[in-house]
Amino acid sequence: MRIGIVCYPTFGGSGVLATELGKALADKGHFVHFVTYREPVRLGGFNANIFYHEVRVPTYPLFDYPPYESALASTLVDVTLNNNLDLLHVHYAIPHASSAYLAQKILEKTEGRKIPFITTLHGTDITLVGKDKTYGPVVAFSINESDAITAVSENLREETLKTFSIEKPVHVIHNFVDVKRFQRKPIDAFRQVIAPGNEKILLHASNFRKIKRVEDVVRIFAEVRRALPAKLLMVGDGPERHMAETLCRETGYCDDIRFVGKQEQMEDILAISDLFILPSEYESFGLSALEAMAAGVPVISTDVGGLPEIVIQGETGFMGKVGDVEGMSGHAINILTNEPLLKEMSAKAKAQAKKFDIHQIVPQYEALYEKFI
Repeated sequence: MRIGIVCYPTFGGSGVLATELGKALADKGHFVHFVTYREPVRLGGFNANIFYHEVRVPTYPLFDYPPYESALASTLVDVTLNNNLDLLHVHYAIPHASSAYLAQKILEKTEGRKIPFITTLHGTDITLVGKDKTYGPVVAFSINESDAITAVSENLREETLKTFSIEKPVHVIHNFVDVKRFQRKPIDAFRQVIAPGNEKILLHASNFRKIKRVEDVVRIFAEVRRALPAKLLMVGDGPERHMAETLCRETGYCDDIRFVGKQEQMEDILAISDLFILPSEYESFGLSALEAMAAGVPVISTDVGGLPEIVIQGETGFMGKVGDVEGMSGHAINILTNEPLLKEMSAKAKAQAKKFDIHQIVPQYEALYEKFI
C-alpha cells in the first residue's frame, strides 16, 4: 500500500505514535509518505520505503497567521497525485482531518478520483481543543466526513461520542510500543553519572503542559526524597518548566533533580530508571507510561482517561486521584523501599506491555486500510 501520514512532528503522543506506525508499516513493505511542516522527531534513520514531504507555508504581509490548513491541503493533493497514494491517515483532528477532507474534495473535482482518509483521535483534539466553540463545528464535520475514525483508547472513544454527534463507528485501536526496543540493559556508567551513590531514580517525561501537573511530580519526589536517597529526571520541555524549576528550589532538593530537556532515546533513560511518575489531570491513553512499562519500570499515575486500560492497580504500579500527592508519594516510597515488590512489579509491567506490542497493533491498522483500497 501507498499511505500518506499526516501528524504533528513533535514529542507529543500523537506525533510519536504516527511516526512509529509509519516506520512499522515501512518495515512491512508499505510505502509511507509523511506530510508535515517539519521532519518528525522519531523519524531518524534511513528507510527506502519512507518519504518526507514538507508543508511550506508562504508568508505575506496580509496574513497575521499564515494559513497552514490550506497549505497542508494543497500539499496533500500534490503528494497524492505524484505518488499515487492509496489513502491518507491523519493523526489529531485539528486541523488535519479538515485538510484531508478539503484535499479529498479537490481531487474528486479535478481528477475524478477519491482518496479515502482515516482520522485517528488522540486526546486533547477532542477533550480540550475540540470542545472550544471556535473549532467545534469544523472538528465534528471533518470527523464525520472521515472514511473511518479510530481512537487510541476506550475512554477517548467514550469522550468523543459524549462531546460530538458522531454518525459512524469509532474504532478503538490502542496505542502501541515496540517492546523489543525498550528492553535494554542499563548502562552502568550512565546510571553512575545520575546516581553516584546508587540512589533510586525516578523519571517523568512529558511536554510540560498544565494538564501534566508537573508541580505534582516535584512534590511527590520531595516526599520520596525525605524518606530515602533518590534522584529525579525531568525529561521534556514546555510552558510549565519554569514553574517546576522554581518549585524544585523551594523544596530544597534541587541538587537531586535534573531537567534534561527533550530526549529522543527514551529507551536508554528508562533502562536506568526505577519508577515512572505521571500525575496528569488527563491522559487519553498514556503512551509514556506504556513505554516505561515495556522497559520494566513500574508506574505511579492518576486513575484518569485511558490509564486504567494499561496500568494494573497494585501489579504494574499504583494509580491515585488527581492531586493526591500524599497517596502517590506513599505508593512510590512503598515500591522503592521494598526490593522484592519492585522486581515483581517490574516483571508484571513488562508482561502487561507485551499486550500492546507493535506486532499486535499494527495489523489492526492494516486491516482497516484494506477496507478502503
